Amino acid sequence: MQRKINLLLLLLALVGGAVGFGIGEWLLNRYEGEMSGILLVGIYFGVLALCIGLGCLAAETISPKLNGRSWKERYSGFSWKMLVPVTLAAFLALGALFEFVYELDLGGVKKINDIVLVIDNSGSMTDTDPQNERFTAAKELIGRMDADKRVAVFTFDDVPQLVQPLTRITSDNEKQQIYAKIDAIRTTEFSTDIDQALTGTMEHIRDQGDSDSGAMVILLSDGITDVNLDNVLSSYQSERVPINAIGLGKGLVIEAEDGFQLLQNVAERTGGTYTDVANADQISLAFQDIYRNLDDHTLLTERTGAPAASTYLQILHIALILLIGAALGIALGVMFDNRFLAKSFGIGGAVAGLAAGLILEFGLQGDALGDSTVRLLADLALATIIALFTLIIPIREQQRKERGRRGKGVAATNPSAGLGNRPGDRSSGF
Repeated sequence: MQRKINLLLLLLALVGGAVGFGIGEWLLNRYEGEMSGILLVGIYFGVLALCIGLGCLAAETISPKLNGRSWKERYSGFSWKMLVPVTLAAFLALGALFEFVYELDLGGVKKINDIVLVIDNSGSMTDTDPQNERFTAAKELIGRMDADKRVAVFTFDDVPQLVQPLTRITSDNEKQQIYAKIDAIRTTEFSTDIDQALTGTMEHIRDQGDSDSGAMVILLSDGITDVNLDNVLSSYQSERVPINAIGLGKGLVIEAEDGFQLLQNVAERTGGTYTDVANADQISLAFQDIYRNLDDHTLLTERTGAPAASTYLQILHIALILLIGAALGIALGVMFDNRFLAKSFGIGGAVAGLAAGLILEFGLQGDALGDSTVRLLADLALATIIALFTLIIPIREQQRKERGRRGKGVAATNPSAGLGNRPGDRSSGF
């Protein structure tokens, strides 16, 4: 048993990880939102495993430092046949299964069916949104909502105004009735009080909310306000109601910068998102992005909405990526038909999976790096740690039984003289 390393395997595994990442990013950008998340994540991990496995197999074929020259001469053909089944096919299924488990509501996180729009209607909005495009955007969002959702609409200046109580939008007629109420809104000349708006919104959610469903708030303001965050947000935090805040006109009014920072704090402290919108004609896209990412949580993307603060999903996320790493290491050992490599790569894969899981969990939920960069680091961590682990867990070249042929030489008269019956020369393949 020896601790050794194939530097070419390390290099090509990294190349494979990078190529797998590139293909995976193209798939995510092209099909996210159009393809089932379960299938998409399965394909992502299948492609990644195939690319890393291909890099490892190519390296050992060129320079068989881990499996030995006898493997290259006699058994490399078997490994090439096993490449696709143990990587692409196996990890497409495994990744899809783990994504299915991750999306199950087993951690007490309620699916969000109640959406409350809280829209600034103070005097300052005549400057930041003179055409009232925020109300047009609200109607477009309501028009896109699924039939199982309920919507409520608040406007606010120094006091909140309930325009539309929580109601299910199951027909076009119901949507038209809400549109008519929104069209009747007139901009006021009063000041802004988000404190009162959020307090009134929470009272309505508690009175009209469904105990079996979660709720979220979409808050739009131009940032000029004061809020006692501790008092106002405590109920949102305890009820797990995220506030997705949109700051309109940031950079146009210097005096409002503190207000935009406050909106960002409101979103972060409740598990919501914060979006800067420079011009009012971008509000509709901001609304649609929030709705599209409603309750979004896959193994490869940031958790948004109520799931963002779930400790259960945080632990599950790391654990499932750890299992994917361990399975990848074992799969590479199976591909090489070498139980020593399977053990070394498998343990290394578990460590790599743990590292990748931590990178994904805390990187995707943070702001320091972009999501693509986080996924790249996680993919490269998987490839690197697995390839290096033969320096920690010793391995040896696979020894296989040689079968003598009866009727020729000593093996014909004395079968015990054949190579397959030598002491210690048993097959250790899979």
